Amino acid sequence: MTGTQIAYYFLCHRKLWFSSNHIELEQFDENVALGKFISESTYERQKHEIKIDDIVLDFYDSKSKVIHEIKKSDKMEEIHVWQVKHYILVLENKGVLGVTGVIDYPKLRQKVEVVLTDYDREKLIEIEGEIINIINLTCPPKTIDKPFCKKCAYFDLCFI
Repeated sequence: MTGTQIAYYFLCHRKLWFSSNHIELEQFDENVALGKFISESTYERQKHEIKIDDIVLDFYDSKSKVIHEIKKSDKMEEIHVWQVKHYILVLENKGVLGVTGVIDYPKLRQKVEVVLTDYDREKLIEIEGEIINIINLTCPPKTIDKPFCKKCAYFDLCFI
């Protein structure tokens, strides 16, 4: 289970299905490119994108046990929080305990602290099961037609 899958679960089940079934259009999207640039230009001296199994952490401070996830906007903050909670759980499952998270919004000069509760652990297990069910559907879920759809890399595939 990846952080992207967790994020897409909250954002759009159809996007989750496309992406998880190897229909990947984000590599051509300018919003994704901007987010990647912001991530790469933040913590310039730190090592970026630490890969652990199927997840990629933007930055992990091993001394303070803090995961940093870098985002360009706080418009989808709840999604970002769940993504970081997933990362914390992955590290816990690998035996790294006491990890917390911070979502950095460099353009806004804001930070949001993230902790994982027992409720969150249970909820993430439930969400992972639902994600597997969505991925295994024979065809994508229906479109949701939300305002943010217009900026999505999958917009043409969903609406044209």
